[in-house]
Amino acid sequence: MMADGFFVQVRRNQVALISLLVACTSLAYATWRNEATEANRNLRAAGFEMIREIAGLERVVFFAHYDRDVTQGNPRLGWSHVLTLVDLAALQTAPVRSRAEALRSVWQDNWQALGIDDAAADVVTMAIDGLRSEVLAGLSALD
Repeated sequence: MMADGFFVQVRRNQVALISLLVACTSLAYATWRNEATEANRNLRAAGFEMIREIAGLERVVFFAHYDRDVTQGNPRLGWSHVLTLVDLAALQTAPVRSRAEALRSVWQDNWQALGIDDAAADVVTMAIDGLRSEVLAGLSALD
């Protein structure tokens, strides 16, 4: 008997129940979409900052190695760029984080030889190019 009353109430209020279901579904989708959009926005912003830092690091390498400019090409200045890149990579995908760590390792092993050894400049430049290409690939993969 009680079940009959329940089904009668459902039948009488089916428009309200459908409206409630649609509202809840819409709210869930909007929340998910906002979270995805914010995540993409963070990845994009960090990616653009990484591109700027990469350019700054590359500038230091070029001044140090090719121009032998001890002021603008002071390899110690490169450390701030490298460490910032590693920090920004924490907001990125795993391949970008991996490339940033590889760059840090390459920089640690070769920064003192910039301006002296062509191989050091080549290894550092290849690590920079690898990180740049990974960041650009990550940016182009965003929605």
